[in-house]
Amino acid sequence: MPELPEVETVRAGLAPVLTGKRIVRLEQRRPNLRFPFPANFARRLEGRRIENLYRRSKYLIANIKGGESLIMHLGMSGRFTIVPADSEADASGSFTFSTGANPKHDHVTFRTEDGATVTYNDPRRFGFMVMTPTAEFDSHPLIRDLGPEPLGNALHAGHLASRALGRKADLKAFLMDQKNVAGLGNIYVCEALYRAGLSPKRVASCLAKKSGAPTGRAERLVTTIREVLSEAIKAGGSSLRDYRAADGALGYFQHSFAVYGREGEPCRTPGCTRKVQRIVQAGRSTFYCGTCQR
Repeated sequence: MPELPEVETVRAGLAPVLTGKRIVRLEQRRPNLRFPFPANFARRLEGRRIENLYRRSKYLIANIKGGESLIMHLGMSGRFTIVPADSEADASGSFTFSTGANPKHDHVTFRTEDGATVTYNDPRRFGFMVMTPTAEFDSHPLIRDLGPEPLGNALHAGHLASRALGRKADLKAFLMDQKNVAGLGNIYVCEALYRAGLSPKRVASCLAKKSGAPTGRAERLVTTIREVLSEAIKAGGSSLRDYRAADGALGYFQHSFAVYGREGEPCRTPGCTRKVQRIVQAGRSTFYCGTCQR
């Protein structure tokens, strides 16, 4: 499942092709993905201009002229492939799944006024596209309960403390709860906790004092979350088995993993002789150093 840096990388690749462009044709090849496509999907988008394209949590959002917004999620295997107007032969960008872009999984194609095409391919069909009036976007069921963006000013130690006060959930589960922080997933939570020196098994309430004020742990965690995500975006995301950046190239942040996927390998903290451990929390693998993370 793509996390914030991967979705942001895809957005950056799509934005120059779609922002400000009018959709002259939309081809919808099946009635549904994870959810049914919006009613009259093609008719509601053809002839209309995409005013801007941005990311909220792990969603791609296109604001459409006329007062509607298109909410898109890549699911587990979604891929956007761009064929620019001046090159009908080569795809310039994609978010790809390991099975490749088999044309039988091309479910939606957008054609812009300048002749470029953007095709959504999704073998597993866990992605989706839904529409909502832009004025009601913040109250949409997918959006209304999302926490602050981790790279924005709304995420600060005080916010984490207020959400964590009295909470018995472990830190890993707390951070992956989209109501607390939007866009975080398994990879980057593991890496941020390692950098902050915090065990994923600690209770979330360790981020708040009895008074409700943030602890030093909360301060460190905000810093490491920002660092890890910023570095991952700069590197183009993490290329595991299912990710390519918006220009078709592999992301490289996986080469910087300190703990994720490194079970049994030496901890990278200088002087630490411990090996990276793996445990399962809420059905997901967690990687950490039992010495450096307390």
